[in-house]
Order: sequence, then structure tokens, then C-alpha cells
Amino acid sequence: MASMREIKLRIKSIKETRQITKAMKLISAAKLKKARTQLEQTLPYFNKVKETMADILIHSGNIDNIYFDLRNKKEGKKKGYIVITGDKGLAGGYNHNIIKLAMNNLKENPDSLVMVAGHAGRGQFIRKNYNVHSGFDYTVQNPTTFRAREIAELVLELFSKGELDEVYVVYTKMVSTIKLEPTIMKLLPLEIESLKSDLKVSEITIDERLSYEPSPKAVFDILIPKYVKGIVYGAFVEAFTSEQSARMSAMDSATSNADEMLQRLNLYYNRARQASITQEISEIVGGAAALQ
Repeated sequence: MASMREIKLRIKSIKETRQITKAMKLISAAKLKKARTQLEQTLPYFNKVKETMADILIHSGNIDNIYFDLRNKKEGKKKGYIVITGDKGLAGGYNHNIIKLAMNNLKENPDSLVMVAGHAGRGQFIRKNYNVHSGFDYTVQNPTTFRAREIAELVLELFSKGELDEVYVVYTKMVSTIKLEPTIMKLLPLEIESLKSDLKVSEITIDERLSYEPSPKAVFDILIPKYVKGIVYGAFVEAFTSEQSARMSAMDSATSNADEMLQRLNLYYNRARQASITQEISEIVGGAAALQ
């Protein structure tokens, strides 16, 4: 059994660690609440953009737009992946799971352009010598629509120039507070049938008399960048909320483990203290008997 001094040092160390994990849990809970509110406040705007796109698709047929170009005749398509990881660790398997999903997809296309958001994942991809976009260095803390617009403009430009033929977003979807699901979603090119299905056009009330000026195509050209920005922003916000949820759960487990360790150490300390007292009494009794 360890000495009383060693046990006391371990108890002190665990108490300090417990204070840190408990504080991080509270911080993550506050950030999680803020991120959810942020997403709920912006959803109506992006939903309206989706509804307008669905309306144009229904009444105008297949509009000729570069972002619907599937490039089926092209061989050796260039793919790009936007991978959203965390900036920090201590979030359980959050970063590991999303990096693993991305790398599994990159096995088939190792030369794909990787655009990594989050310092934790960026370092991993650079160390493994993937084709990491040098100018794509975004933090995932406190996502904003301005940052989403910058990213959307970048991928739309690369796609329109033919430098990328397909773009995917790899992020963590928050199914529930305790269930986080690493997900890969195709961002570009847009697929008309898939878009109609995702927008649930059957549930949208369409006004047959609605007209778009100067033309449906011109309005559509404006809406697509906004739609892509909304998808990117939604992915960043959901990934951020997932990270905070994962960190909150991890810190809650760490705090519970610290409590259990403190209980055991306190038990060991009391036993060591009792053994020490018993030994001292035995020595006193033995000394007194020797004097007689």
C-alpha cells in the first residue's frame, strides 16, 4: 500500500484535474446552447432560399447552369473535400472519427484536394502528406455567415474553373446529444432530382402566378451561391455543436471518473491512517511492556 503522503499528493492532483474538467464541461454546455440558438435563428432565411430554388425548378424545368454540370464525360475527375474537425482535443473520439471517415474516402482518391477546417485535423493531414489546400486555414470556433461565404466563394470558383469536378463536405452530424454521426455530403455539382427530394417540394406551397425578374435563370444564378453558403454554414454550426456536445460528454465522464477515484483514494488514505495509528499504539504498548 502507498504511503499516506503519496495518497495525499494523488488526491490533490485529482481534485485539481476535476476542477478543470468540470469547468470545461460547463463552458462546453454554454457554447452548445449558443450554437443551437445561432442555427435556429438563421434557418428561416436559408429555408426560404431553398423554397425559392424549388419553385424555380418546378416552373422553369432544367435550367442550364454550370453548377449542375455532372461532367459525366470527363475522365479522372478531380475531387475536393472540406473536412471540418475541431480546433482542440479533449472531446472523446470526435476528431478521430471524422478524420478516419475522411481518410477512408481519400484512399480511393489520394490526390484529392483536402480543405481542412480546425487545427486538430489540419495537422494530421499535413503529417500524412495529403494534398492540403495551403490557403484554407479556418477556425471552427464561433462559425459565422461571413466565413461560410468566403468558403462557398472559394469552392464555387474552383468548381467553375474546372480545378475541381466534385466537392464533398465531411462533418459531424448531431443526431442527438449523445449520438454524433460522422457524415459525408456531396456539395457540388448540384443534382436536380436530389435537390428536389431534399427540399421536399411536395410540402412547399407554390404560387403558379409567381414570376422572377429579370429571368428565372438570373435569379437562380444569385440563389445558388447563397444556397451553397447556407449548406456550408449549416455544416460548420452543426459540427461546432457536435464538438461541444462531445467535449461536454467527455468532461462529464472525466469528472465522474475523478469522483470515483477520489472515493477510492480516500478509502485507501483512511486505511493507511488507521494502520499507522494501530502501529503507533502497538509500539507504545510494546515499549511500556518492555519497561516493566
